[in-house]
Amino acid sequence: MKRRSADETALPLDAELADLPPDLRWREWMGRVEAAIFASAAPVPREALARLVGASCVLDELIADIRDELKARPYDLVAIAGGWQHRTRPRFIAAIRGASRSPERKHVDLSRSELEVLALIACRQPISRERLSELAGRAVSRDTLAWLRQQDLITTGPRLAQAGAPATYVTTQAFLERFGLNTIGEFSELADPSETAQI
Repeated sequence: MKRRSADETALPLDAELADLPPDLRWREWMGRVEAAIFASAAPVPREALARLVGASCVLDELIADIRDELKARPYDLVAIAGGWQHRTRPRFIAAIRGASRSPERKHVDLSRSELEVLALIACRQPISRERLSELAGRAVSRDTLAWLRQQDLITTGPRLAQAGAPATYVTTQAFLERFGLNTIGEFSELADPSETAQI
């Protein structure tokens, strides 16, 4: 007799929880959302979280309640790269590093020149290498762009509709995660492209 896997025998998730009183339903939804975020190494998109709760649930209010409960904890729920993720509060980072026996993930420092190119891409994307060079006031090498791609901070964007159809560059999801941003618009608010070109 073939044994069924846990996935085959699992009942579908009851998102509505109509049989629970409103306060218990809310607590269960909070637990589900927090558990899903806690279990994921990457930011959990809003659409994925919405599948865990009923249609009457206002997800932003639910997350606000979770965050309120976490105020005394060493971590918070943070909007990152279009989703939600647990992030350690900055004052506890040294403690985590001090207690960790595993080697730290290698941190890659960016030179001033690489940061300038990355900032220009983030503010002006999609942008060609030629336009990057114009804004930077110097030639932006293919090696610099290849290195930023290797770090998963940029990727190729759509080709321009002009002679030669030059390639363009755009930032990645990993860029948002690395710099703790929810959307690229947050970066644009921090860095004025006209000032970035003068770095």
